[in-house]
Amino acid sequence: MNTELIHTPEGVRDIYGKEYANKLAMQNILHKQIHLYGYQDIQTPTFEYFDVFGKEIGTTPAKDLFKFFDSDGNILCLRPDFTPSMARCAAKYFVDEDLPLRLSYVGNTFSNTSLLQGKLKETTQMGAELMGDDSVEADGEMIAMLIDALLKTGLKQFQVSVGEIDYFKGICEDLSLSGEQENVIRDYISNKNFFAVKEYLQSEKIADEKIDAIMMIEDLFGSVDMLEEAEKLSNHCLVQGAIERLKALYEVLCAYGVEKYVSFDLGMLSSYQYYTGIIFKVYTIGIGDVVVKGGRYDKLLPYFGKNSPAIGFVIVIDDLMQALKRQKIEIPTESKNLLIVYDGLGFGEALKEAKVHRDKGINVQLMRYDASKSKNEYDIYAKNHSIHQVIYLLE
Repeated sequence: MNTELIHTPEGVRDIYGKEYANKLAMQNILHKQIHLYGYQDIQTPTFEYFDVFGKEIGTTPAKDLFKFFDSDGNILCLRPDFTPSMARCAAKYFVDEDLPLRLSYVGNTFSNTSLLQGKLKETTQMGAELMGDDSVEADGEMIAMLIDALLKTGLKQFQVSVGEIDYFKGICEDLSLSGEQENVIRDYISNKNFFAVKEYLQSEKIADEKIDAIMMIEDLFGSVDMLEEAEKLSNHCLVQGAIERLKALYEVLCAYGVEKYVSFDLGMLSSYQYYTGIIFKVYTIGIGDVVVKGGRYDKLLPYFGKNSPAIGFVIVIDDLMQALKRQKIEIPTESKNLLIVYDGLGFGEALKEAKVHRDKGINVQLMRYDASKSKNEYDIYAKNHSIHQVIYLLE
C-alpha cells in the first residue's frame, strides 16, 4: 500500500467526530443569527472563470490561485474569496433590482500559497453581503449583526477594529503621492510594516515632512476620541469625509448597544484592492490572525455590470473554532445521541426501542453486544463519540 495516500496534502486536513459536530453546531448558531437580520442564503460554485478573480478585481494574486483548464481551454480557478462571486451573482440575477439585497453564504475557499506559516490552504468561511445600500446605517447593521453572532457562539473577549480606506487615500492625495507609490505603501501598511514604508519613501526621495505625515497613521488607533486628533492631520475632503463617516457609524453602533466591542484604527488597510470605505477586522485571544474581515466595496459590482454599492464580511470558521477551543469555550450542541446495545435474541426489541427515541428526535445507534467486551468498553466508546446515554438490552 502507498502510505502517502493515507495522508492529506499540505494545507488541508480531515475533520470528524466531536470536532466536526462542534463546527456544524457553531455554523448553525451563526447562520441563525444572520437569518434573524433578514439575510437569505445563496450558493456559488466552488470554481469560477479566472477573470472573476483577475487582477482588475483587486483580490487574490494570480500566483496564489489554484488554476486549471476545462475541456474548452478556459482558465478556471478554485475560489479564494467569496466577495467577487457574490458581486457576479448580484449582477447576473439581480441586475434590475433597485432595492437592497441581503445575501448570506457558507463554503470553502482555497489559497495556493506556501507562505501560510502553518495555516490551512482550504478554509470554511461564512459571510453576509448587503448590496444596494450606501448608508451608514448599512455599515452599522453589518457590524452589529456580526457582534451579535459572535456573542451567540459564546465568544466574549474580542474586538472589532474599524478603519476607513478613504482616510489613507486622502492623506496620499494630500501629499501628492503617485498611484504606484500609494499601492506600494498600502501593501506595507496592510501588513503593519511601517519600517518598510519609511525606507521605501526615502528611496523615492519623498520629503521628510511627507514621510512623517504618513508615519503618523501608525498611531491613529483607539477609542472614538482618537478621531478628533486624526481629523486635524489634513483638511483633504476624503480625510474629513472618512472621519465624519466613522463618527456617524459610532452613533449607529451606540444605538445597537454594541459600541463596547468596537475600536478604531486608521492604519488598517487590506491587500484586497476592492475595498473603498469602511473596513473592519475582528481580533480575539488565542489566535494570531483575524477571525473576521469585511468592509465596503462600492466599486466592485459595477465591474460586473450592476451599478450598486455594497458592504459585507466573512467569518473564518476554522480560526474561530480554534479561538473558542483555546479560550475553553464549549459550543452548545443540540443533538442528543443514544447507543442501544442488544444481544443476539433482542434485535426486535432493540429496534422498537430505537424507533421510540428516533420519533422524539434523538439520534440512535444500534450495536450488537460482543461478549468478549465489557460494558465499560461500550461506555468509553460512547464518551469518545459524543453519545450521551447507553441502554443495554441483554439477557
